[in-house]
Amino acid sequence: MNKIIYFLLHPFLSFNLWSDEHREDEGIDVFYALFLCVAAGIWLVVQRERRSKNSPIPFQFSAPKEADPNWSSVKIERPTLESHLEDENIQPMMLPDRRYITCFDPSNGLHIATVIADNDAEIAAKIQKALVAQKKWMYTDFIQRRRVIRSLQKWMVENQDLCARVACRDTGKTLIDAALGEILVTCCKMEWLIDHGEEALRPESRKSNFIQFYKKSEVHYVPLGVVAAIVSWNYPLHNAWSPILASIFAGNGVVLKCSENVTWSTSWFVNIIKNSLEACGHDPELVQLVCCWPEQAAALTKSPYIKHITFIGSETVGRQIARDATEHLTPVTLELGGKDPAVILPNTNLKQWISTWMRGIFQNAGQNCIGIEKLIVHVDQYDDLYDMLKERIEKLRCGSVTLPSDQGYLSPVDVGAMISDYRFDGLEALIKQAEEDGAKIVNGKRYHHVYHDQGTYFQPTLVGLTKNSAAIAKQELFAPVALVMGYEKVEEAVQLANGTRFGLGASVFGPDQKQCLEVAEALDCGMVAVNDFAVFYMNQDLPFGGTKASGYGRFGGPEGLRSLTNPKAIVYDWWPAMIQTSIPQVLDYPIRSLGISFEFTTGLIRFFYADSWRARIQGLITLIQAQRK
Repeated sequence: MNKIIYFLLHPFLSFNLWSDEHREDEGIDVFYALFLCVAAGIWLVVQRERRSKNSPIPFQFSAPKEADPNWSSVKIERPTLESHLEDENIQPMMLPDRRYITCFDPSNGLHIATVIADNDAEIAAKIQKALVAQKKWMYTDFIQRRRVIRSLQKWMVENQDLCARVACRDTGKTLIDAALGEILVTCCKMEWLIDHGEEALRPESRKSNFIQFYKKSEVHYVPLGVVAAIVSWNYPLHNAWSPILASIFAGNGVVLKCSENVTWSTSWFVNIIKNSLEACGHDPELVQLVCCWPEQAAALTKSPYIKHITFIGSETVGRQIARDATEHLTPVTLELGGKDPAVILPNTNLKQWISTWMRGIFQNAGQNCIGIEKLIVHVDQYDDLYDMLKERIEKLRCGSVTLPSDQGYLSPVDVGAMISDYRFDGLEALIKQAEEDGAKIVNGKRYHHVYHDQGTYFQPTLVGLTKNSAAIAKQELFAPVALVMGYEKVEEAVQLANGTRFGLGASVFGPDQKQCLEVAEALDCGMVAVNDFAVFYMNQDLPFGGTKASGYGRFGGPEGLRSLTNPKAIVYDWWPAMIQTSIPQVLDYPIRSLGISFEFTTGLIRFFYADSWRARIQGLITLIQAQRK
């Protein structure tokens, strides 16, 4: 012990710091100098080893020329997904008995590509490719999986502008909407997977009970195999990357079926992930993209090789997918949109939150599943809120960011194009009906852009309801429409918020946070933000999903990641050499005496579960007596 203490204190003793006498030969022992050099060398080796396993790997990719604002193409008259059937200028060499998809910029009608749609056989082949690749991928460790995602994160941060422009070209959204809704939230997803994904999926110890005190219980989260994601068009980058990254981090292969509206951009975004996999030494066939018409989707949803389906889209399609999944009892997560309310409590500072409400309503031209669909405000503040919204909405500018102005720079744009005009008739009819019922309307019609005559724009609209029972208050609009509703009592505000078939997200604003939280508890939905908008999705540690017609299941957070695995329970002995389960002779087959065996069992149960020690001791006595008979 003295030698150990001397060894620890020797550097200080060498300096002789506590003595008034100093010798000329005093100093640090050479041994300690060598020791520090060796320790530093070991530290450097360890750090280099960590970097070699964790540092992002650069990879090659090609930037699509169509993302350049100066790119030009054939302008399609009234573009649709099947414009190639009518316009010979955009027809490829079409194969017989095959269907194609026209890709175009909805902000100006420029033709991007005409691609062949996958058929049943091609979809089945892609599933098999993912299945083969997954057999090896499932044995990768979390260090390898993190490295793929870390490489993608570094690439995305360095190529934000390109990613935003690709998304804008295919959807008509603005650069700001792309930066916030595509890139920022995807970086949040990757950050969470890198920092906390392993924690959610590593084997988890579970509590045991008294009768099994000698057992250790664990839950192992085992990859399912190949999973599917069928996603909507409103965020082509994020809606593709988010389920793909979660799926492969959980050890699965994945087949993504994108919306036919964003075939071009999704193909490029998915190829980026495949490039990263290949650069990191893994099979890029682990990730597959299916581009097909809805009629062929059953080849994916009814496949016996698909072990889980994540769907983001409409209620009608979600119901069909749920029916298809019953063929092989495939588990499904459904996110089907909503009618998200913002409840504004009495005496709220409207000026403080007006910018948040504007962003919540008009982000992505209102094509946002957790966008604010209706503002529920106290009658004393109704007129003030309406006037504030009216002043701002009348100044909003529609347009495209994919074409430069005559001056050579991008003109400021607040609201981009909608994905298509197929819902415009229905929107105008709902707004007109509300106006006939007494609602105050600002704008409310499709917008004919002076420069982009083939763009699909809808005017930023304000609807001030006088009758809260209007049809427009109950249907999901998915459009740049602000709906204002009045209430007199907070209980009425809660009823208005809950008064639809949907229950995805919501927000509550007010000066009293305690009251806000009470209202948040009363809302029938999956997620609530207090004095903020949609921040529950920025925190990827939280589950994302809703209730009622908004679907079921969750993606995001540990819950979403674990839903992509098979939770396997494993129970084993703490001390196998000392104690293991054995069958008492009185319970061994064949049973010698039913009466004695039952007496033993009742004593056993009483010993472990009776509510007093006296009763437990009596149970132990019964147990011993039965054992001796």
